[in-house]
Amino acid sequence: MPEQTHISKLTLTNFRNYATLAIDLAPGAVVFSGDNGAGKTNLLEAISFLTPGRGLRRAPYGDVAREGGDGGFALHARLDGPGGQIEIGTGISGSESEGGRRVRINGATARSAEDMLEWLRVMWLTPAMDALFTGPAGDRRRFLDRLVLSIDPGHGQRALDYEKAMRGRNRLLTEGSRDTSWFEAIESQMAETGVAIAAARAEMVRLLAAMIDRLPGSGPFPQADIGLSGDLEAEIANAPAVDVEERFRRALAAGRDRDRAAGRTLEGPHRSDLVVRHRPKAMPAELCSTGEQKALLVGIVLSHARLTGEMSGMTPILLLDEIAAHLDGGRRAALFSILEELNCQAFMTGTDAALFSSLAGRAQFLTVDHGMVGPTA
Repeated sequence: MPEQTHISKLTLTNFRNYATLAIDLAPGAVVFSGDNGAGKTNLLEAISFLTPGRGLRRAPYGDVAREGGDGGFALHARLDGPGGQIEIGTGISGSESEGGRRVRINGATARSAEDMLEWLRVMWLTPAMDALFTGPAGDRRRFLDRLVLSIDPGHGQRALDYEKAMRGRNRLLTEGSRDTSWFEAIESQMAETGVAIAAARAEMVRLLAAMIDRLPGSGPFPQADIGLSGDLEAEIANAPAVDVEERFRRALAAGRDRDRAAGRTLEGPHRSDLVVRHRPKAMPAELCSTGEQKALLVGIVLSHARLTGEMSGMTPILLLDEIAAHLDGGRRAALFSILEELNCQAFMTGTDAALFSSLAGRAQFLTVDHGMVGPTA
């Protein structure tokens, strides 16, 4: 079993509704309870900034900074784990609200936010994700890419490089450019990074499907059949990557007139989709009830946590926002047991601490009250 890495202290400055906050945290389960709007999700969002990206809300950094502050924010986490004690800090100054955030690890400036992945992995489930299976494909791609990132830290940079190249191509298209050399250079980069993205996604789906297959068929969270919908993902399974790159490059070149009319690139991994089916019912996830969809999603995230632990040696820290409200008593109890089995630090929120009563003596209970956090009475 992978050794647990946990946040032992979290300090916030001018983050959302917290002017200043410093809380000591226990390993294992941590329950934040309090009224709606008290700041529970803000605490999870702060922790989600300990991994690359814009956090669980994907908010602009200027929106994260506390209203009435100087426009910046800072957060600091002390981690305890197999590698000893690690200090991670991140944030922006008031003049950098539209730029990237800075990251410091043990006092030294990190090369990029991806450096945090050396020390911890963070995954989350939020109420907004309840519509994952019925919402736009872009949401499922982002979810899948977050799963990949926890196993393959280089995936984030590949995605950024592809997006940058595609924006350049789209700009040429909308400007009506006929500069063949520019198009060829950009399309070569898109082919290389796009196929690498597709291959990483396909490998994640293969590994995760194998992990799901190891679970009992009659468990509290139904097994999911998962797959990918996309030309590159289909081809990568049957041909060498170099051949798929060349075909994609030729397809981009041949599609310039079509894409110019559309004003955007119409083929590539940015058009792919994650396909999920409820295995016991042999039904597409989008046609399942909301309760079944929630159970499917929880099961996928828990399977991924197991996979991450096996592949990286680090079980991820899990952020489970309002997780108990939409699970029946049996599934809540099963979830808590699985989290203990995973040996992970899991942060859970809810308006009613009683929903987590079965964790009494096995979890840290904290009450959140509009900028204040203290032990639950």
